[in-house]
Parts: sequence; structure tokens; C-alpha cells
Amino acid sequence: MSLTVDAITLLRVSLQSRTALAAENLFLRKQLALYRERQAKPRRADSATRLALVLLARVIDWRPVLTVVQPDTLLRWHRAGWRLFWRWKSRRRGRPRIPVNLQQLILVMARANPTWGEERIANELSLKLGITVSPRTVGRYRQQLPPSRNGQRSQQWSTFVRNHAQAVLACDVCVTITARFRVVYVFVVLEVGTRRLLHWNTTEHPTADWTVQQFRTAITGEAAHRWLIHDRDALYAPAVDDAIEAMGVRVLKTPVRTPQANAFCERVIGTMRRECLDWLIPLNEQHLRRIMQAWVPHYNRGRPHTSLGPGLPKPSPGVQMPAPCGHRRPAGHRVVATRILGGLHHEYRLEREAA
Repeated sequence: MSLTVDAITLLRVSLQSRTALAAENLFLRKQLALYRERQAKPRRADSATRLALVLLARVIDWRPVLTVVQPDTLLRWHRAGWRLFWRWKSRRRGRPRIPVNLQQLILVMARANPTWGEERIANELSLKLGITVSPRTVGRYRQQLPPSRNGQRSQQWSTFVRNHAQAVLACDVCVTITARFRVVYVFVVLEVGTRRLLHWNTTEHPTADWTVQQFRTAITGEAAHRWLIHDRDALYAPAVDDAIEAMGVRVLKTPVRTPQANAFCERVIGTMRRECLDWLIPLNEQHLRRIMQAWVPHYNRGRPHTSLGPGLPKPSPGVQMPAPCGHRRPAGHRVVATRILGGLHHEYRLEREAA
């Protein structure tokens, strides 16, 4: 409103004659001189007054008539107004923002790869995806991510565990009851990284010597296994741990009554019960062994594991996974089912139809 009044006043003054304008200017200067003699301090200028003085200073010689502030103050107002104008102009006519889906892609890449810098993400987009983005643009959107706890870029704990899971083994023992109510122990050794059942065996009378022999069969030295996780069952006597340490594998005992500390192997035992042992009544140990001989290869080679992506712990050699083809079956192929455990489970595969 104040700027509008000043504009109308300037228009009215411009219509006056030169003599009348000079007389009015002199009249106003005489009155202003009285305030200066009395040393009256003017009130602080608001934004509208500052802008009006800056605009008027562009059309007149303002240095002789400036009295309310210092010349440096008026120049500072002019610079501040220029910065506001340039900020407004840059927002209206500057470089457009990158698409929203590209912003989200940058955030996803930065969140999934915390050790990557701005140039690495920009190069990845340029070379792999054909998207040209400046590293400074990547850095602007990368700042939206919350900082890490220690203030530095670091890998996630889950990533650290996955990188070392290939060297970790876990073992556990479960029991099953035969048709004659005999207790048979099932011993399993799991490779945590691949979720593969590395070794298994059954016995009615587990001893320390028998357990050591199972570990000697499972730990052959061909793979870089460094740790073995087991609980505090009496089956793992001190002699068993000493034998394992002599094989170059460090034993990690879980806390007392803490099955979640050996969660990977506990989940295997649960899967074994739900998919195999709970549905069959073994007649004796030999019958249980034949059941496990049929189920363990299915677990390793034919059963999809959600934790692997999904994937297979140990795919059959020479078998290639077909490429995704939507809702249609590949042309010239048929689906073949293989019965597991008498039809309790089935494995499916594609076979080319005969011409």
C-alpha cells in the first residue's frame, strides 16, 4: 500500500511545473533542517520505505539530499534488494528441477550404497543408465537422507553379517519318535551364508566320539569356514569343542536358554518338522535315514528359499533358471513335476516338447 501511494505521489509531482517543484523541494528542505537542528532521531525505516528510497535514488542525485541514514546504508539496501530480485528470478526462470522419479532413484542409490560419493552415483547413472546428472545435483538431493549415528558413511550391520555368513556354520539336534516309540536323534550342520545343509546324520545313542566324527565329515577344509555356532547341549562335550578348534574353526556358544541366538539352524529344524517329520512316522532309524536322504536334496536343490531372494541353496549342476516371461509359459515347453517323499512335495521344471 505504501509503495502504491508513493507511485501516485511521484506521478502527481511529475505533472507540476519545474518552478513549483523547485519551490516545494526548498520548502521541504527548510522543514527538514529544523529536525536536524533539534537532533530529532528518525524512526527505523520499514521495507517499503527502503525500497522506495532505493528506486528514487536511481533517477536523482541522492547523495546531497540523503539525511536519514548513511550512504553505506542505502547501498546495503540496494544490494539486499538485488539479492531478493535475483532469487525470485532464478526461481521463476532458472534450471528446472529433475523429475521426481529420478530424485527417488538418487535417494534409493544413496541409501543402498552409503559408501558411495556424489561423483560415484553420477557416474553410475551416466555409464549404466544413460542419465546425465551433475554431481552437485546428486549432492543436493543426497542431503535429504538422515545422517548416520557416528556422522560418517558406514555399511549397515546386515550387510556386514551377510559378507561374513559364508564363513559361519551352525549345528543343532532334534529328536523324532519311531513307530515303536524309540527316540532317534537327527544332527544337522548348516552353512549360514548359502542356507545349505552341509551335513546330517541320525543315531539312537549320540556320544562325544560320534559327534566329533560328524564334524570331521562336515568340516573338510575345502571351504573357508571360521566359526561354528551351537548351543550348550550336553552333546557338545569339552572334547568336542577341542576337536573343532583343532580343525581351525572357532566355537561360538549361544547363551543359556536363548534359541534365537542360533536362529538360522532353529529355522531349519522347524522347516524339517513342518515339511517332513510331522507328516511321516518312521518305522526305525534306517527308515528315518531313507526319509532324510530324499528330503535333504529337495531342501538344497529344489526348494525355493525366501531369504535367498528367493533362490536355491545349491542348484543342480547344468540346470539354468528360465528368464521371466510374464504370465505365459515359454513356447515349446511343458511343465514336468517330480514327486518327493511319495507326493508329499513336488518339484517342477520346464522341458522342451518333442517335435
